[in-house]
Formats: sequence, C-alpha cells, structure tokens
Amino acid sequence: MTEQLELASAIDAVVRATPGVDNIYRSGSLISNLVGAGAAALGVRGADEPLVSVVADDDGVRMEASVGVDSAVGAPATLAAVRNAITALLDERGLHATAITLTVVYVHSREAS
Repeated sequence: MTEQLELASAIDAVVRATPGVDNIYRSGSLISNLVGAGAAALGVRGADEPLVSVVADDDGVRMEASVGVDSAVGAPATLAAVRNAITALLDERGLHATAITLTVVYVHSREAS
C-alpha cells in the first residue's frame, strides 16, 4: 500500500506541474467527496493525501484524475500533456498504464484587467 501511495503522490505532483493544469480535484461523486472531506476532518485520512486515484496490479496501473485547466492553454492540449507526463513517469519506473482517465471539472479563464 505504501508503494501505491508513493506512486499516487508522484503522479499527483506530475499532473500539478503540467502547464495548463490550474488545480486537481478529488475524483468521485459528491457523496464520496463529502465522506472523504469528513474523514480528513476527523484525522482518519490525511488532508495532504494525493487527489489522484491510483490502482496498481499485475496488469499495470489504472489512474484517474479530475483537473481544472487554464483556458489560455486549452483543455485538449492540457489533457494530452498530462497523459504524456503520466506515461513518461510510469515508463521511468518500468510500469505501464492500463487506463488513464482524465476529467476536466473546471476551466479557468484569466481575463486581462
């Protein structure tokens, strides 16, 4: 489990560092996010845990992330860059992705003032 948490943290960092990613949000339904927030508030789950979901097994790695993107970069370009960054990280570790699910949940428009 520690290895999976470390991998999730590394993927979380790579996603956050990708140009065009404005933020990462916890994947899942409103109910599961409320339960997760409650668990963090009670100290059952750390507030600093990665927000990406990662499952590693003998077949490979399945991961899911919900991101906010900067409209100046654009969602398609940002998602392609995120996918490439995740794939590169997994390749460096001798792993391969069986599924990378990326969801845009927010598009931030920075207007000139």
